Amino acid sequence: MDATYYVAGIDVHKIMLAVVVANVRERELRFECRRFGTTVSELQNLATWLRERAVQEVVMESTAQYWKPVWLALEGQFQLWLAQARSNRGPRRRKTDFRDAKHCVSRLLSDDLRLSYVPDPEQRFWRTLTRTRYQLTRDRVRLQKPTGRSA
Repeated sequence: MDATYYVAGIDVHKIMLAVVVANVRERELRFECRRFGTTVSELQNLATWLRERAVQEVVMESTAQYWKPVWLALEGQFQLWLAQARSNRGPRRRKTDFRDAKHCVSRLLSDDLRLSYVPDPEQRFWRTLTRTRYQLTRDRVRLQKPTGRSA
């Protein structure tokens, strides 16, 4: 049995990612922490950094839609999980981003984390296409001039 299995936790914010990595096969989790930005080059740096550490799984938490670019940058390279932010609430105390990321990893390992469903890329494509078509149809109907009315 391999003695290493690395899992990363990411607390996602609008302009900053708090990332932790831990070998989950050790007796006590020891975390390596690092901050990344959310630009394309920073997301590429994140993916490289995670690959260098032989990370297999990544769990992320975000209270808004900021997780989407991170997901797209890491998709296909790691097993990804998206935690529902409310399910990762820790004990009431001062909030820190790295503590939240560590808590995500710990809760994922204990199978105590509520995960959000993220469709596969093909299903996301079809959803986007369907929504776009629906919106274009609504816009066309809304923009058509009314007929039969006098001014």
